[in-house]
Amino acid sequence: MFNKDLLLTQNIMKVLVTSAWPYVNSVPHLGNLIGSILSADVFARYARLKYGKENVLFVSGSDEHGTPIEIEAIKRKVNPKELTDQAHEYDKHLFLNVWKISFDNYTRTESETHKKFVSEFLLKLTKYVKVSEDEIPYCEYDKLYLPDRFVKGTCPYCGFEDARGDQCDNCGKLLTPSLLINPKCSICGRTPVFKKSKHWFFDLSEFNEKIRSWISSSNEMPDNVKSVALGWVSEGLKPRSITRDNKWGIPAPFLGAEDKSIYVWFEALLGYISAVIEYFEKKGEVEKWKEYWYSNDIKSYYFIGKDNIPFHAVILPAMLMASGEEYHLPDVIAATEYLLYEGQKFSKSRKIGVWIDEAPELMDVEYWRFVLIRLRPEEKDTNFTWRETVRIVNTELNDDIGNYVNRILSMLNRYYNGIVPEFRSDALDDNDKKIISLINEIPKIVGDLFEKGKLKAGTEEMLRLVRECNAYLNLKAPWDLYKAGKEVELKNTLYIGVNSVKTIAILLYPLMPSYAQEIYNMLNMGNIEHEKWDIASKLSINYGHKIGKVKVLFKKLEPEFESKIKDKLEKIRKDIEKMRPTLLK
Repeated sequence: MFNKDLLLTQNIMKVLVTSAWPYVNSVPHLGNLIGSILSADVFARYARLKYGKENVLFVSGSDEHGTPIEIEAIKRKVNPKELTDQAHEYDKHLFLNVWKISFDNYTRTESETHKKFVSEFLLKLTKYVKVSEDEIPYCEYDKLYLPDRFVKGTCPYCGFEDARGDQCDNCGKLLTPSLLINPKCSICGRTPVFKKSKHWFFDLSEFNEKIRSWISSSNEMPDNVKSVALGWVSEGLKPRSITRDNKWGIPAPFLGAEDKSIYVWFEALLGYISAVIEYFEKKGEVEKWKEYWYSNDIKSYYFIGKDNIPFHAVILPAMLMASGEEYHLPDVIAATEYLLYEGQKFSKSRKIGVWIDEAPELMDVEYWRFVLIRLRPEEKDTNFTWRETVRIVNTELNDDIGNYVNRILSMLNRYYNGIVPEFRSDALDDNDKKIISLINEIPKIVGDLFEKGKLKAGTEEMLRLVRECNAYLNLKAPWDLYKAGKEVELKNTLYIGVNSVKTIAILLYPLMPSYAQEIYNMLNMGNIEHEKWDIASKLSINYGHKIGKVKVLFKKLEPEFESKIKDKLEKIRKDIEKMRPTLLK
């Protein structure tokens, strides 16, 4: 049996990494990927090196309930689950097999574990659940009650003309369909009528001060998340309907709510818990999930887009508080701003952007991983351009990182037959000491930035090390030292150089795991996944170690890449669209 008191005395840090659950009615695009799943994967890979693989759990899953799926199923005269089964497997294949996302559990909201947990959890909230009649928008043309997101109109606060019925993407205000000016059905564009319907409401107002206190006292929560959450509570939280008149979803467990389903946003948030439960159920350790949700020694990280901040920074913690159990509240909610595509918003209907099943046909997946993290919109909306993509690959990857690795290891082969030379600490000059100091310091700085959800900022530090190492190599000019017979200085330069290559490999691993492993293969250092992050700060490759075979690490994108990419993408898109499951076409 699970012994909570024993767990609290163990002082073993458990790290829970989560990403927003992608909705299965479309293939995720590059903006979706960097906003949640790829960012979470980069952090999870770092965390495993830092805290030990056995202490890190990375979960997410397909969000598959709600009206969009139900409508599509009605049109096609099939069961909604037939559509989501196909879409879930397609997305899962892309994440796990193509993009190599290192999920410990990628599940779905149709899993029996999830549905059971949601029903049981919501019954624990009954003290804060109120029943009331609500005016629900109903489309008389489509014969359908419309969820908040299926009503669009003008925001009453900022005048944005394309606001949704649950939230304005322009000013971030929480909305209801009845607040919208000139509301329209998102399906047919007609004006809905409002009909009275009995619904169950979660009374968020009970948690106004608790949320304020929790978010204000956090020293780790990013400022953009704090700002949004505090903005909501300053306006006063209000009861929020947790039931819908949909059939496709988890049945509401409340007495008298037999014809209702749970609002998809509430149940999807609870997937973070059910995914952990399911993971340990499959391992036959049914109580162990609590180590990631009830211990004091937990760090939890949620990687999301900025439009999801209110649900993760207000609604989720309020539900956890309301359960009456000691669930661990989020530590870091790393919310990105928006990634634009060549100056425009990604748009499926207008075919603006690149989708994650198209991107691998255009460029190496790990090149994509590096490029997207380098463009990660951490402080403001960021513009993806093909020109910048070419610059990042050709300059940062190839010229800065790849060239440096190749030069150091090739010279080690040339001058010492691949054997690491003797190191003389008493013969260091200021340039040697500077690089050693950077090797000691930068991995710690990168780790600190990663743990604040600042992945792009972390890569800036990695590249600072790489550039300083390149400058060091050019300054020391080992080829000249060799010719001049300055053996002690030559040995020190290559000793420091080969250790810096190891440091760079570890820093690169979360972004480009297979290429980092290639560097480790060249170093003859074994499996990088078994390495420890702290080793990156040490000169740990010692005298006498023999490196492996050296080869070219990266390749530049061809000069005509940018000019040809649009035609290439158009051709690829036609082929891929034929292969997508019905729901994703």
